Amino acid sequence: WVRCLYQSFWVRWVQAMFSQQPQDLVVVAGQPVTLPCSIPGYHGVVLWIKDGLALGVGRDLSGYPRYTVIGDHSTGEHHLRIQRVELMDDAVFECQAIQAAMRSRSARLSVLVPPEDPVIRGGPVVSLRAGDPLNLTCHADNAKPAASIIWIRNGEVLNGAMYSKTLLRDGRRESTVSTLYLSASNIETGQQIICRASNKAVPNGKETNLPLVNLSVEPQPILEGNLVKFHCSAKANPPVTLYRWAKGGNVIKEVSGDTYEVIVDHSFFTEPVSCEVTNPLGSTNISRNVDVYFGPRMAAEPQSLQVDLGSDAVFNCAWTGNPSLTIVWMKRGSGVVLSNENILTLKAVRQEDAGKYVCRAVVPRVGAGEKEVSLTVNGPPTISSTQTHQALHGEKGEIKCFIRSTPPPDRIAWSWKETVLESGTSGRYTVETVSTEEGVISTLTMSNIVPADFQTIYNCTAWNSFGSDTEIIRLKEQGGSQGSTGSTFSTSTLWWPWF
Repeated sequence: WVRCLYQSFWVRWVQAMFSQQPQDLVVVAGQPVTLPCSIPGYHGVVLWIKDGLALGVGRDLSGYPRYTVIGDHSTGEHHLRIQRVELMDDAVFECQAIQAAMRSRSARLSVLVPPEDPVIRGGPVVSLRAGDPLNLTCHADNAKPAASIIWIRNGEVLNGAMYSKTLLRDGRRESTVSTLYLSASNIETGQQIICRASNKAVPNGKETNLPLVNLSVEPQPILEGNLVKFHCSAKANPPVTLYRWAKGGNVIKEVSGDTYEVIVDHSFFTEPVSCEVTNPLGSTNISRNVDVYFGPRMAAEPQSLQVDLGSDAVFNCAWTGNPSLTIVWMKRGSGVVLSNENILTLKAVRQEDAGKYVCRAVVPRVGAGEKEVSLTVNGPPTISSTQTHQALHGEKGEIKCFIRSTPPPDRIAWSWKETVLESGTSGRYTVETVSTEEGVISTLTMSNIVPADFQTIYNCTAWNSFGSDTEIIRLKEQGGSQGSTGSTFSTSTLWWPWF
């Protein structure tokens, strides 16, 4: 009896057939879809399979909240209903009758995803320099299949755009980029250019439009101190209700129309003038710099330096100017160009490198400027003096030495025979020291010159923390006669390097 009952059920299930099976479908994301499955006379378990994985047993699809099994179970209806189809539903589906070992045909559910609203880079309003060409780029992202993009102006499709697409990480959606080049002669102020993106999900397409607004500056280039005119031209619907002007971010309250006239200075070269156009739908801001010609203006002022002997000295001097300027570094009193760059580097400086240096900038046919700095070299003292001084017998005489020293000398001494005198008076001899901007002058004064003074060798020596220097000086009788007794004492005119 059991065997007969089993055979009876087996015969009935074998004889059961699919009256409805799922078919390949194409659906737009967000829409509902139903995959049919009918097996009249079959009352066993039915499974829905998605990409090889069972969705649940019977009508229990609790793991998939957007999925439900619908239809009259008693008549063998087991249709799969998907609410609000998503990209993850793009798969192969199959209906299976387990006890009857029956499988429906495989059905491919293809989900179409419309592109996001196209976006024109730099929009919604693009500012354009008068006479310049225009490169427009529009992108439509996250579409399946990839969106097609066309450009439309005044109802006419514009040709010649470059097109590329990128597959996203999910391996299904794609982003599309289209670039359109327009020559200056093919652009009109205030015209609207439309970017339209479409695919099978949105055959009529999505679009965004780009009104072009122009800010012109005339004349350009212009010399600093002359008059320029800014004109902000915009065609808008609804019409423009307000123009607002600013320079470098600061509002120009006294100007309210579409034209701004002003005498320009160098600041217009770096601080843009902007025109903000407003209508009832919103506002847009367009900025322009002015090509102002102006003479050199110091951007980084060089500083005087004090460096040790043998070290490097680095001066930095920066100028701005328009058009391009030329920089020249020279040492004061020398015609040799040391550098044409902002930076002047003197390697391993010597005492003779000390002095004044000039950084000069020239803007051709506009103007020039210069800045002077000093280089002080720390090192041993250097002494300058004429080796022979003249004096009259019986009169007062002087010999001098000039000491350049950075840092200043710690000690200066005169020595002759067995005598050393640094300051003050000793017998007929007096030492005086005077500081000047250029250095130190030390003077040895002798009263009542005697013949032996003309035979004596005098040493002037100076010391500082870096070392010392000595100069040998002699006294010569004026006129060359030891017995001369003139009534007036005088010294020869001496050459001093600082005079």
